[in-house]
Amino acid sequence: MRALISVSDKTGIVEFAKKLNELNIEIISTGGTYKAIKEAGIPVTGISEVTGFPECLDGRVKTLHPNIHAGLLAMRSNEEHMKQLKELNIDTIDMVVVNHYPFKETILKEGTTLDVAIENIDIGGPTMLRAAAKNYQDVSVIIDPKDYDRVIGELKANNKVCKETNFYLAAKVFAHTANYDTMIANYLRDKAGIEKYPETISMTFEKVQDMRYGENPHQKAAFYKEIGNNSGMLTGIRQLHGKELSFNNINDTHGALELLKEYDEPTIVACKHSNPCGVASADNIHDAYVKAYNTDPVSIFGGIVVANRTIDKETAEEISKIFLEIVLAPKFTEEALEVLTKKKNIRLLELDDIDKKQPESAYDIKKVSGGILIQDIDNELLHEEDLKVVTKRKPTDKEMEDLLFTWKIVKYAKSNGIAIGKDKQSVGVGPGQVNRIWATKQAIEHGTEQLGADVVKGAVLASDAFFPFDDCVQEAAKAGITAIIQPGGSVRDEDSIKKCDEYGIAMVFTGMRHFRH
Repeated sequence: MRALISVSDKTGIVEFAKKLNELNIEIISTGGTYKAIKEAGIPVTGISEVTGFPECLDGRVKTLHPNIHAGLLAMRSNEEHMKQLKELNIDTIDMVVVNHYPFKETILKEGTTLDVAIENIDIGGPTMLRAAAKNYQDVSVIIDPKDYDRVIGELKANNKVCKETNFYLAAKVFAHTANYDTMIANYLRDKAGIEKYPETISMTFEKVQDMRYGENPHQKAAFYKEIGNNSGMLTGIRQLHGKELSFNNINDTHGALELLKEYDEPTIVACKHSNPCGVASADNIHDAYVKAYNTDPVSIFGGIVVANRTIDKETAEEISKIFLEIVLAPKFTEEALEVLTKKKNIRLLELDDIDKKQPESAYDIKKVSGGILIQDIDNELLHEEDLKVVTKRKPTDKEMEDLLFTWKIVKYAKSNGIAIGKDKQSVGVGPGQVNRIWATKQAIEHGTEQLGADVVKGAVLASDAFFPFDDCVQEAAKAGITAIIQPGGSVRDEDSIKKCDEYGIAMVFTGMRHFRH
């Protein structure tokens, strides 16, 4: 038997080569791998002795030779194949141990140039891997150091690697090369300025963890991350305390985090099932938490709380009064951790660059039957130049501040969504209704029940899409709401505008909607 070894990741490779040698398997190798094996005192044959041709072009050409690929691809059961090998004086190669040049690690380094990235695109490695994997009936191909022990175990027990294991190893190879090629394709696509939505699209992700289950216990699930800088993204969190995150924990935290990124001043966002149930800004994070909690003390129980400032002891003491699934912040003081870690079931998460938004190149992806829908991330809030007061009365400066604050909230409420806000605090949220009037009534009802009719009076209302009728304006007027922000664009906009004028309500059109399905 002969094994060809050429690895960038040399984890365990000397020990593996030693065991192969003990099993009387001849080892062929290249470059740095050859040097590492030889220096360990293990017999090894250089690749040039097999090809009869020197490595050249700064190592770009080492293994691209018929003596290598014929030895890999020849089917041992095919008499004609074996006859041709004999005529050409080529020996079979029965094992390939290869992992690629570190392309991912290279492009993730700050300041990497295109030229450097190009030189870390492996050519010979993937070619050998694909050849060996195609001929898995006769060749063992190993891409992952975790498989070394399995292969050695079978060789010791049976003097060969079984067909089932070879097939398993081959399948891993094609998955790995597909991932590798996708990384290269996406990197070069971005550099070349190729359109974001080409005729075909490939994506690759790396597993963060297996989940206990998905949305429901009967669904299997796992968490994957994009390849790249995860600073500020949910995949960049550090868990300081609490049990493992669930599928729903991660999904719900995502919704809260994306809303939090809309705010610059100290802000708390509380979410339940990905919908905001309490949002508030203040001069400090403690006061923001108290305001957010008071918005809806019922819904926040068992929910997700995210903060864009350090959680201090005073805030932690307030948080510890109720049960929360998760608290996410850029940092916790030691005193805050002493308070919160006394609660066994709370999950405490830290995230650097918490205000960093997803890049414009990112995709929002939804799985549908038989395919996927892909769209841009909804990173925009509104265009100030498109804001248009459509009523006789203009909003006051205070109302406009509340309108913009509340517009951020409704952007992240499931559609049909309505949000009511006042004094940099959510007053009521009506998410995910099948018609807009129900969402309006729900938001008003929540605000009235939790904060009182006096608080709702003088508040403002935001709608994620236009009013098809003037009924929402009538409900807002009954509750004493004084200003409304909505996209506009209905064929019956004028009905709502007239009704606002009738009640003295100021209305602003954004020209931009935020459906969230």
